[in-house]
Order: sequence, then C-alpha cells, then structure tokens
Amino acid sequence: MATHALFESASGYAIFDIKLHENIGSHVKAVQDSINDLSKFGKMVTLVSFSPFKNAADALENINDISEGILSDHLKSLLELNLSKPKKGSKIVLAVSEVGLANSIFENLAIKCDASETSQEVLRGIRFHAPKLLKGLDATDLIKAQLGLGHSYSRAKLKFNVNRVDNMIIQAIALLDQLDKDVNLFAMRIREWYGYHFPELVKLVPDNYQYARIAQFIGDKETLTEEKLPELAILLEDDSTLAQNILDAARGSMGSSISEIDMLNISAFAARVVSIADYRKSLVNYLSEKMNLVAPSLTALLGERIGARLISHAGSLTNLSKYPASTVQILGAEKALFRALKTKGNTPKYGLLYHSSFIGRADPKHKGRISRFLANKCSIASRIDCYSGNSTTPPSTYPLLKTPR
Repeated sequence: MATHALFESASGYAIFDIKLHENIGSHVKAVQDSINDLSKFGKMVTLVSFSPFKNAADALENINDISEGILSDHLKSLLELNLSKPKKGSKIVLAVSEVGLANSIFENLAIKCDASETSQEVLRGIRFHAPKLLKGLDATDLIKAQLGLGHSYSRAKLKFNVNRVDNMIIQAIALLDQLDKDVNLFAMRIREWYGYHFPELVKLVPDNYQYARIAQFIGDKETLTEEKLPELAILLEDDSTLAQNILDAARGSMGSSISEIDMLNISAFAARVVSIADYRKSLVNYLSEKMNLVAPSLTALLGERIGARLISHAGSLTNLSKYPASTVQILGAEKALFRALKTKGNTPKYGLLYHSSFIGRADPKHKGRISRFLANKCSIASRIDCYSGNSTTPPSTYPLLKTPR
C-alpha cells in the first residue's frame, strides 16, 4: 500500500504522507465514502512538502513532461529531498496518478510507485480538497492557474506541427470546388455578354479561360487589325491559323455595335474572370504541395483532389484513419446507402472513390471489387500518414492494384 502520494497541480508539486493506509487500503469503498468529508480525509493525509513552479513556462514544461511520462529535474530534486533513497526492506511506496511517470520514477530513483485503484481514490481526495490541504493557496488562485495552464497546454499541442494541419486542406478543397463553379458560371456569362458583339468567337474558341483572355484582348472587334495578329496568336498558344480565322470572323461578324461604356464593363468582367482562373491554378498547386506534405501515401494512391475530398468529408485525417475500409468505400454516398437500406434495394459500391482512375479504367463488372480493394489500400495509407512519425515517400504507382481476372 502507498505510504506517500505525489500530487501534480497547476501551481506545483506536492508530496503527502498517507496515514492509516493499512486500514483503508483494503477497503476502497471506505476511501470513496470518506473523500467528501474533509474532517475524515484530513486524518488520512498530511502535507510533507509543496514546491511551486517558477512561472507559467515552467508549469507548461513540467505538464508536458508528465503527459509524456518523463521525470523532470524539478520533480526529481523534490523527490530526492523529501523521500530518502529506499534501502532493503524499505516500505516507502509513492502513489502516482500516471503509470508512465511512475515507471520513470522507479527507473531513475528506485522508488516504488503505486497506481492502483486505492491510490487513485486517495489522489482524487487530495485534488478535491487541494485548496484547503495546500496552505497558502486560495481556491480562486488554483482555478485561475488550472485555466491558464489548460489554455497554454492546448495551444502548445495545436502548434506542435503546423505543417501537418489538415484543416488547411479542408478549406482549400472547399474553395477549389467553389471556384470551379464560379469560373464556369462567369465564363458562361462573359460568353453571353460578349456574344452580342462578337457571336462567332464562341465556336472558334471553346475553352472558357482562353475565351475570356481573347475577349479582354480584342475588346471592340472593329479595332482588331493585322498588327495585332502576333499577340493574338500568343494568347492562342502560337496558333496563327486560328488567329487569322478570328480576324476574318471579326471583319464579317453579324454582331451588333456596342458603346464604349459597355465595352469597358465587359473588359473589366473578363479581366476578373481571368484573375479568378489564375488564382484557381495557384490554389491547385498549393493543394498539391499541402497534400504531399500531410498525406503523401493517400495522395500517391488517389491524387490530390480525391484524397483532399476524402479528408474533408471525414472531417480530418485522424477521423479518416479511424474509419474501416467499408466506410471509406461508400464515403460520399450516404444518401444512396440510406435510401437503399430503407427500400431494401442494392447498396452503393462506391462513393468519392468512383472518381479514381483505378475504378475508371476497370470494366463495369469489376468496379465493385476494385472499389473494395482500393478502399482497403486507402484505409492503410491514411493510417500511415496520420500516425507515422516520419514523412514517407511512397511510390508513384501501386503495382498491387490490378484489375482482377
């Protein structure tokens, strides 16, 4: 049974001497009943020493050591000062709340430690009556210290590795999907708006991004001349034939004339569409770099877009790593799954994984098996990315993913 107790508070370390341990040690229920009564519990424990922390940084450093099961120099000196080194037949046993810390104390100081249920109940009583047992400490001061240390500890954990924060991936893929919709919508608008003036350009330039750049460059079709053909060809990826066709179409266009103020608004809108499209390209590069840093295995398996959508749909990479392969397989098809369960129909075979190239290349009769096999690989890859301490560099292709015969 424990003869002493180590209490870790937000203000410092305290060592208590446990009395009547032989009587209360075998009756855990008796300990539980006497904890709430200070008059009874005060007879069980006596304060031996209390060593406060120097400042908030020292408290944060010590609490990090406790959470990782490391014996700090502060705690080591306190134990050496108050608990003599045990000799043969010594009965000194220290009650400790953390098993990892208890092992470190025994390895470094050879002090026997106990983390049994009885010791935990005694420590719970000390924590409950700490403001009255620790002389010189007010209850409000102890609560403020606990609150401040809790905030500092949480902030330190969040800032542990800023490069592997998957929240940025979730926001980036959401913004990328929104930009795709906006660019397509704005491109349709610029085609319709500029088409009143130059309708033939729609069939000559089918690409939305190129169309916006060409509309911004040409402006009023009457100003398009032979001198502008080299610059127009550069915008068309050095296609001089297409540039000449646009010039010929502009000369014989059936479009209506347009005022200067209207053309200024159309040009400004075209410039805004081009800027949004350019930003979308930079966002794709950012997402690719972030995915290769946070989830390299999942990225090599599925690509940046699909891997990011899986992480976003799961809420985080940690949540995705906890999902079984059967859940990963239908992630994104929840409505179809519940509808099938309600109508007793066929359940979906894939969700977001349908966009993977492995499933796209497979025969229709093999898509279900490939989806199940791919979900298993995704589950393993996400766990490697989430829990691996070192960054991995997976191969560009996975030879095990083959279409079943």
